[in-house]
This record gives sequence, structure tokens and C-alpha cells, in this order.
Amino acid sequence: MQQLLSITRTTLAIAFLLYASWSDYKTREVSNKVWIAFAPMAFALTFAELFFYEPENLIFYGLSFAITAAVALLLFYSGGFGGADSKALMCLALALPFYPAGMTLSIVPEISPISKIFFPFSIFSNAVLLAAAAALYMLAKNLAWQHKTREGLFEAHYMGATFTTKILVLMTGYKMPLDKIKEKWHVYPIEDVEENTDGSVLRKLAVFPKDETRTAIIERLETAIKTNKIHDKIWATPGLPMLIFITAGLIIGLVFGDVIWLLIRLVLG
Repeated sequence: MQQLLSITRTTLAIAFLLYASWSDYKTREVSNKVWIAFAPMAFALTFAELFFYEPENLIFYGLSFAITAAVALLLFYSGGFGGADSKALMCLALALPFYPAGMTLSIVPEISPISKIFFPFSIFSNAVLLAAAAALYMLAKNLAWQHKTREGLFEAHYMGATFTTKILVLMTGYKMPLDKIKEKWHVYPIEDVEENTDGSVLRKLAVFPKDETRTAIIERLETAIKTNKIHDKIWATPGLPMLIFITAGLIIGLVFGDVIWLLIRLVLG
């Protein structure tokens, strides 16, 4: 019965996160109804399992949720996480505070100590690692493009563009024609233009584009291109939501465990 409860709450977590990731990717929004439905079901299943089979772990359940909630809120208020990302992490702490008992998904011989007592942290670290890998891929793609085309990555002056901003742009986006950006709803421009009183324009990079301003930004860029004030190669980002990485981090965590811990073990032998 304990294994059935573990499988049920694990399946529940995967199902809700897959739906939330799809919704976030499709519309850049996740309804609060998702978390309102997920949270009480996750709590009920986990509490019932621990109450009947591992009552001594109830205190650690509360501790795991408290720490996860604190980290999620800190990331949200510091701008590192969106609202849906933070809610997803907290719901995961309710559903899977520890690596689920009796699960046989893992193909590694041993689950990390962190996963055993604080599984949300393993999910989070896996997600961060995936996001970092995606960023490195984007950087390599941009450097390869520069080498192939012999064109400058930042050939024009960008207002207020610091070295850090440019690095973030290189790791989150790439150049593409504005027409292509308009065709791909999930691609967002990460540069904008600002018109001066003399009619000239200043280009500026926007690492964290706002969804509600996408149309307005595209219109400004289109006007600047048509009047030959800027060329038609615009910095844009596919904007993969962090929620997708969290979902992937959960699945990888169930199958492989804590990837960072595995890499450390591999290096140290």
C-alpha cells in the first residue's frame, strides 16, 4: 500500500508539471487553478503515507517544505523565479519531500543522501544544471555564428549595454530576422529601440523581455528597420520557461537521482 501511495503521488506530480510546462510554453501563463488542485492532493497523499507508514518522518516533511518554500520565495522576490516556478517547487515539496519509497525507476545503484531527505533540492539542482547547459549551448551557437559569418555580435552601440548584459544576451538568445520573430510566437525580441528628438534611434538590450510588450517592441523595431535606422537582424530568445527545466529535473531525478552528486562521485571516484 505504501508503494501504491508513492507511485500515485509521483504520477500526480509528473502529470501536473507536464501540464503546467505545456501551458507555460504555449501561453506563458499557468493558471493558479493548477496549483490549487495540485497542492491539497499532494499534501493528502504524502501525509497519509507518512502518517501510516513513517510517522517519524512527519517532522522532516514539515522541515523539507519549509526550506523549499523559503528558497522558492527568495528566488521569486529576487527575480530569479517566476510565480509559477516558485509554486511548482513548493507543490513538489508537498508531493515529494523525499525520494519516493519503493520506487524502482532509478537506474543508478544508489540515491544521493540529499535526495533521500530533501528531494526538492535534487530536482532544483538538476533544473539549474539543465538551464546552464542550455545557456552554454546558446553561447556556443552565437560564437559559431560569428566565426562563420565574420559579423560582429554587437556591431552597433547599445544604450546602457554592460559587459554582463551582453554575456546574458549571448547565453539566452541569438540573432534572427524580425520576420522570423513575428512568425514564431514563442520567440521574443530581447532588444528594443528608443527614438531621439532628432529622429535617430538608440538600440537597447532587454535580457528579461515582458510578454505584454512583445507586440509594441516588434512594431518599434519594424518601423526602425523600414526607415533604415537599424538592420533586420534582431536579438531574440526562444524563452524556454524555467518550469520546463524543473519538470525535466524531476524526471531526471527519479531516473538518475541528483546529477551533480553523480558527477562529483564520478570525479572523486
